[in-house]
Amino acid sequence: MTRAVLFDLDGTLFDHDAAAATAIAASFPAEDAAPLVRRWLELTEEAIDRYLAGELSFADQRRARIIGLARDLGLGSWDTGRADAWFAGYAGRYASAWRAFPDAVPALAVLAAGGTRLGVITNGRAEQQRAKIERIGLANRLPYVLASSEAGFAKPAAEIFHAACAGLDLPPDAAVYVGDKLGTDARAAAAAGLAGVWLDRSGDPPPPNLDVPRITTLETLPTLLPRLRPGHRSPRR
Repeated sequence: MTRAVLFDLDGTLFDHDAAAATAIAASFPAEDAAPLVRRWLELTEEAIDRYLAGELSFADQRRARIIGLARDLGLGSWDTGRADAWFAGYAGRYASAWRAFPDAVPALAVLAAGGTRLGVITNGRAEQQRAKIERIGLANRLPYVLASSEAGFAKPAAEIFHAACAGLDLPPDAAVYVGDKLGTDARAAAAAGLAGVWLDRSGDPPPPNLDVPRITTLETLPTLLPRLRPGHRSPRR
């Protein structure tokens, strides 16, 4: 029986890409912002992966992103002082654009009404991730939050999933984990003994041989839960 549902944050409950797109487009106005936004998101993902792997500090991953973008834009080689000054402005614009996905609150409300415990497991710095949850109005709905900076492990490591379950005083097979990344979230949770659910907002057809359940909106999550078998990968769909 599912007793808790834990969620990824960025890309699952919180629309990170939209906030980043708004902030970067305002930072470098252009007639066609799409290529700029696409490149910024690529640089962000690369830098965050290096941060989570311990290759870069939190400040250095921020610097790497804008130094790389400035080089791509032909703006020369920026030093750390210029990069830090620019990022301070970007961070403010990014935070001003923080929003929850429209399907987040309704899904959480239905789950809570059914007595399901709710929480978040997120890769990132705890201070920033908790600030996002507070700003987008989900703090009261998500009483349990574990960030990788607190746990000492980052997804897809099983240890962070096990730490969250221990924090809730639940065995892994009593929990479901929902995230927008197939490998890092859904499959990693399943490998750790939880039931992993992939939230795929892309609109693309599902890949072949999918071994975890896939949803395209959080609205369908409550009806999916009774069909899950926590602790096992769900039948292919």
